[in-house]
Amino acid sequence: MTVVLWILGILAVPTLIFVVWLAGVFLKEFFSTSSSDGDDEAGSEAARKLGLLPAGRQNTEYAGPLPAGWEAALGAVRGGDWKAAAELMSGVGRDWDRRSAAAYLLGDIAAEDDEWLLAWEADRRDDPDAAVVRARSTVILAWDIRGGKRAQYTTQEQFAGFHRTLQRAREDIGRAAALNPDDPTPYLTEIWVALGLGYPHSEMDKLWAEITARAPHHYEAHFSALQYWCEKWRGSKRLATEFAERAAAKAPLGSLLTVLPLIAHFEHDDSNDPEVDRTPEMVARVDAGLADAAAADPAHPRLPELRHLLAYYLSLQDRDEMAVEQFRLVDGHVNALPWRYQGDGAEMAAYYCRIRDASAQVVAAG
Repeated sequence: MTVVLWILGILAVPTLIFVVWLAGVFLKEFFSTSSSDGDDEAGSEAARKLGLLPAGRQNTEYAGPLPAGWEAALGAVRGGDWKAAAELMSGVGRDWDRRSAAAYLLGDIAAEDDEWLLAWEADRRDDPDAAVVRARSTVILAWDIRGGKRAQYTTQEQFAGFHRTLQRAREDIGRAAALNPDDPTPYLTEIWVALGLGYPHSEMDKLWAEITARAPHHYEAHFSALQYWCEKWRGSKRLATEFAERAAAKAPLGSLLTVLPLIAHFEHDDSNDPEVDRTPEMVARVDAGLADAAAADPAHPRLPELRHLLAYYLSLQDRDEMAVEQFRLVDGHVNALPWRYQGDGAEMAAYYCRIRDASAQVVAAG
């Protein structure tokens, strides 16, 4: 009997050890979660005291406020008023950065419902403004058909519709370019056709020459071209980085193109090591971006996009006071890199607030 009890006791030891280990894991996880929740609450409170908005009040449609009068114009267009679209486009004139931004916003509306655009085209048959909005809307429609998932999760029907619509977009782009030969917008719109149809590098080089001949430091054109040169599309990390650094080096202060090396780094960063964001090279890139933002036109429609990335990397570099300064300037809008790669609107806003609140908590602690 004693031997049996002794054997049972020996057999029970592993079970006891497992139970103790499991209890330890549970307690560690419990206190870790509680600590994390406490940090989140402290960060949220610090952000609130700094006048920053909670996740539920972040606009997930835009990177920053729209230029004065644009919100009302876009609302009128959604209601079917094509003349509001015509006035918006004519109002930006030859400001190519604003023109491409306005054409994109209008094209996005037309990709869902183009009745108002059809009415505009019928009334003003050869209007170059209507033509460039049509070109942008066709490209946006193509990408909407494809969807945002990786290739293995995209159906053959989606790919067929995607490629068919991109081919049609080339005709719309050609017409828009012919109606307004000085405008770089049709050509930068074609970059997204180049991504989808797989233009060879030589064709992309020709397209890029057309763009830079018209607008050598155009922000959206450079952003779009950088996507082409990324490894996930038609290039590589080396090609994307070289393109970004070359463009940033040639650009004047205030053009916002210092953001390009930051984007190239972000697009190819698959490391879990936070030190890759704190190297002297990355600190220098952020400093260049800060100088660029300070020199830019405060009303530049793309300035918030640079500020979002600056805030992100300043936070990662533990330069929290400077990060909070940038967060203050963009708070309320979160549809920008790096946040928009996190998922839908709610996930985007939550990630933004998590990074922002961490810096806010450090600043509040003094």
